[in-house]
Amino acid sequence: MFPSLTTRVGLISDTHNLLRPEAMKALQGSDFIIHAGDICEPMVLEELSKIAPVTAVRGNNDKGAWASALSETEVLQVGDVFIYVVHDIANLDVDPAGAGFHVVVTGHSHRPSSEFRDRVLFVNPGSAGPRRFKLPISVGQLTISGLEVTPRIVEFDSLEA
Repeated sequence: MFPSLTTRVGLISDTHNLLRPEAMKALQGSDFIIHAGDICEPMVLEELSKIAPVTAVRGNNDKGAWASALSETEVLQVGDVFIYVVHDIANLDVDPAGAGFHVVVTGHSHRPSSEFRDRVLFVNPGSAGPRRFKLPISVGQLTISGLEVTPRIVEFDSLEA
């Protein structure tokens, strides 16, 4: 019997130019990283790319020439799993199940969540940047083995601002 190939995809969003050491540590070991927008400075993507290849989308706070090079949506294929990435779920412009996507990754709300809708996993890793209201600071992870996708949200409750 052959061992199953498992791939780890790190999820991060809404860093707003604050790349916390705790977030970087949680993303270590990722095979790929998805940044779901509101990056705010290209240095964030440069640092994340030192861990693994990065797929990123432009968020509503991403401005300037560097940000205009980012798309509003991206697709990442990991083995047989297709992942659709968009910053704001309100801008979802496809029927994910009908289009064959297994996962939709979003950001924008700063609220971490993970739920299945119509056989598609919707994941928002929350915000890894400055704290907003009383929402947690968090990142996410997808563990992919074949067509099985297991989500995980990692919250950093003790962090300030």
